[in-house]
Amino acid sequence: MDLLSLGAAALIPFTLTCFIIELTPGPNMAYLAVVSASEGRKPGMATVAGIALGLAIVGAAASFGVAEFVARSDALYGVLRWAGVGFLLYLAYDAWRDGTAAAEPTGKTPAFYFRRGLFTNLLNPKAALFFVTVLPSFIVPDRPLLAQNLTLSTIYVGVATVVHMTIVLLASTLEPVLNSPSRERMVRRGLALLLAAVAIWFAWTTRR
Repeated sequence: MDLLSLGAAALIPFTLTCFIIELTPGPNMAYLAVVSASEGRKPGMATVAGIALGLAIVGAAASFGVAEFVARSDALYGVLRWAGVGFLLYLAYDAWRDGTAAAEPTGKTPAFYFRRGLFTNLLNPKAALFFVTVLPSFIVPDRPLLAQNLTLSTIYVGVATVVHMTIVLLASTLEPVLNSPSRERMVRRGLALLLAAVAIWFAWTTRR
């Protein structure tokens, strides 16, 4: 990867675009808020790591043309889209169900949250569409295509990770306030409803 092959004229606008996109409410933001506010900073950071790997995998797939193939196939896109919606609804249900119990150690390891962050993004067709529709507009003609794709994908994952870590740090400040089982249950259920709403919004905005 060669940053010089892109130049500041492409890197700065692309980085700003990534930042704006990541500030838009979506599945990652909603789930990170649920996990960090109710479980704390460590599970939240584990989720961030899973999200980063998921985005990196999708970015690499896009660089080699896999994501474009999925995006152009209505059948594959539909399967991925509804799998993503279903997984988000399951996460919302799981958060709501956990809210019925008193606040106590859940026994869930960081690896558990890492896998959820990973799957959330592997089943996210909007991530694939970003790499197929938005990223190519920042490619510099007559320069190595693969190197540019991988470089821009790395930048996007980096920007997304910084934003996600910030969300975790902010949301996790609520955890000490939720040491009361009743407050913890109320907030968790509220966030579960928010995540379910995001799943419905996700289904609406990704339709074709």
